[in-house]
Amino acid sequence: MQVKKKLVVAAICLFLSSASVAWAAGVHYAPQQSGISSKLMDKNANRILSTATSLKGVKYRFGGVSPTGFDCSGFVMYVFDRHGIKLPRTADKQYVAGKSIKAKNDLKPGDLVFFQTYEKGASHVGIYQGDGKFVHASSSRGVTVSGLAETYYAQRYLGARRVL
Repeated sequence: MQVKKKLVVAAICLFLSSASVAWAAGVHYAPQQSGISSKLMDKNANRILSTATSLKGVKYRFGGVSPTGFDCSGFVMYVFDRHGIKLPRTADKQYVAGKSIKAKNDLKPGDLVFFQTYEKGASHVGIYQGDGKFVHASSSRGVTVSGLAETYYAQRYLGARRVL
């Protein structure tokens, strides 16, 4: 019994000392559903957005999944795949991936934003950039940046998901 107590106390001391060393070294872990630190999540979001915006101007192609032409979900799938994150192929399937974001003011760069456009449910998707903007493959403009407050998107906003 005495040995067990000593082992438990030693384990607790070891844990607390390593946690305080990590804190002093600037390694702070925010609780995330995925277990990824917020610093790493921000870095991943920046890389994803860099890839996404580098594709601005690529033409729209229904069913497109490559830089020769994208549809909205193909664009999102392609961008995230370049960073090792596998997403389903279609907007409606992407709409159930990750964690639901309840309010627009909780959106973070890299979140997926969804819209109900040509059919009931999620039929359009983009990647949130911050400041009310998102990058997406528009059927009329190709890969572009739009605002959530633009009338067309504001009226059709369905929700958001966090996959990072």
